[in-house]
Amino acid sequence: MATAMAPTSVERAVLEEEFRWLLHDEVHAVLRQLQDILKEASLRFTLPGSGMEGPAKQENFILGSSGTDQVKGVLTLQGDALSQADVNLKMPRNNQLLHFAFREDKQWKLQQIQDARNHVSQAIYLLNNRDESYQFRTGAEVLKLMDAVMLQLTRARNRLTTPATLTLPEIAASGLTRMFTPALPSDLLVNVYINLNKLCLTVYQLHTLQPNSTKNFRPAGGSVLHSPGAMFEWGSQRLEVSHVHKVESVIPWLNDALVFFTVSLQLCQQLKDKISVFSSYWSYRPF
Repeated sequence: MATAMAPTSVERAVLEEEFRWLLHDEVHAVLRQLQDILKEASLRFTLPGSGMEGPAKQENFILGSSGTDQVKGVLTLQGDALSQADVNLKMPRNNQLLHFAFREDKQWKLQQIQDARNHVSQAIYLLNNRDESYQFRTGAEVLKLMDAVMLQLTRARNRLTTPATLTLPEIAASGLTRMFTPALPSDLLVNVYINLNKLCLTVYQLHTLQPNSTKNFRPAGGSVLHSPGAMFEWGSQRLEVSHVHKVESVIPWLNDALVFFTVSLQLCQQLKDKISVFSSYWSYRPF
């Protein structure tokens, strides 16, 4: 089997010069690109009202679904918090219309948005620590930085693309159920979460399983969206989901942020690939 020949002294000199240029020039050019892109991503999460120091503006999102008109409403987002909610629910059995809204003294923090923003801030912090005056001396140093930045960006993206899986008792115990006025009926549960670029509201209608019920009681595990027939125990009662209503609305700036994450991750990976091209001869030597 033929083996790869080691580069000649001339070839090595050329390669080392190219690698030196990569470390001293192109790496910083890529870091500037990343800083510019992530600054734009960060601004999407800030959404100032007037000037960078102003409070986040309020945005109203009309909730809808192509599959149901049982639930309609408007959620008001202010930065990473829901500041208002106005929801109408038409009960399937008797067409009774229920209306509930947030109490005026309450806001609901959307932890997914807050976490994603924090991960972006951490990525920017890592990049700012390697400004133009910093000299990278090894490829391994660049790879370590890219891995750290990619970890933060992947976590930021995952917080938006992967909502928490909750059990029904966890949803029932959530403070969200106590945000509304009038108080939610005991046979309703509500959950709000981010999925990709969408703000989602799910309403679960419940009925009580009688002690003499012939149904085999099997508590449901955690899920982003539970289905009719899911069962759980709450207090001294056994309950079953009878109807599920999900409505949503697109948040345009979340879509922008997800695109920025994807582009940034691609830039990081491309730089890692260029560094790795030299792995056959650089041997982590400094320049």
